[in-house]
Amino acid sequence: MNPFRRANRRRALAALAAAAVAVTAAAVLSGFHTTLHEITPPGSKQTSELTTAQVVGIRTWTPTADVSVTSDVTYGTADDGARLDLDVCSPKAAAAPGELRRGILSIHGGSWARGDKANTDWRDVCEWLASEGFVAFSVNYRLAPAALFPAGIDDVTAAAEWVREHAADYGIDPGLIGAFGGSAGGNLAALLGMRGSGALDTGSRVAAVAELSGPVDITADGLASASPLVHQIVQNYLGCTDLASCPQATQASATTFVDPSDPPVFIGHSESEFIPLNESQEFAAKLEAAGVPHQLVVVPGINHSIGTLDASMRAQVADFFHSALGGPAAPAHPGAPASPADGSVSAAP
Repeated sequence: MNPFRRANRRRALAALAAAAVAVTAAAVLSGFHTTLHEITPPGSKQTSELTTAQVVGIRTWTPTADVSVTSDVTYGTADDGARLDLDVCSPKAAAAPGELRRGILSIHGGSWARGDKANTDWRDVCEWLASEGFVAFSVNYRLAPAALFPAGIDDVTAAAEWVREHAADYGIDPGLIGAFGGSAGGNLAALLGMRGSGALDTGSRVAAVAELSGPVDITADGLASASPLVHQIVQNYLGCTDLASCPQATQASATTFVDPSDPPVFIGHSESEFIPLNESQEFAAKLEAAGVPHQLVVVPGINHSIGTLDASMRAQVADFFHSALGGPAAPAHPGAPASPADGSVSAAP
């Protein structure tokens, strides 16, 4: 073959190869990557884990004009393309010169399958925390059955890391971040606090945890006294048909990870509610054995999660966070039960 023709042929083949690479790259960038989308299934902004229409718990709190809310701040994108958002509730008053506020992640409940950071009850939680002088970050996370464990805790972990990385943007101390949750959100808050070990001011570690009605041990043994409905909810979240042969249950239980380096914990529970009281009692016993400061508050009745967050419980939770995290002076709570100095006793107000 003519050498000039061979050279032209080589150039043509090289051009075709380059074109193929360009087409492939364009396809990857335009059509083959995961499309960004809302969390599926979407949470409900109309309902929370409180199935009663009664004015109980957080619903007894009166919103204040002293709080500002920034909605739908994106803190990450999940591997499946879900956009992960949070709302930020902040005190309107400026902090004192040189003073840093404390940040608290607020994690909604709803059986890991429903609920939303901005439903009425959890928006009130977010604004209430801000009225106490904290900067609250109300977090959405992926929901079952579209996203099974560990999707929820992965998202909450990412949120904690994001808050720490953006602490300066919100005027908070990156080393003093807390987590608050109720029901399924209580499970996630407790799991976030107990997983890992060592220093509480790095990565996704938090310096204090408060949870209400959290199913903190969702193994077959932990839920031995729970109703069949609770078992079914947990199985739907974990993707298991039998908790007795479900290794995810151990990994999704905060009680699995308790160690002496864990942050102080506030636990609130009703005597006769949906989640068996022994969940909180055994969590407190494990914390006691590990030497982790804690406070267990048991109230009469059947109210669940933030349905227990009445004036007395709000005062105790707020005082716990102010004590554990320090920072600006806490607002006065006249008539509220005093928090114990060591945070390691049970109380029934």
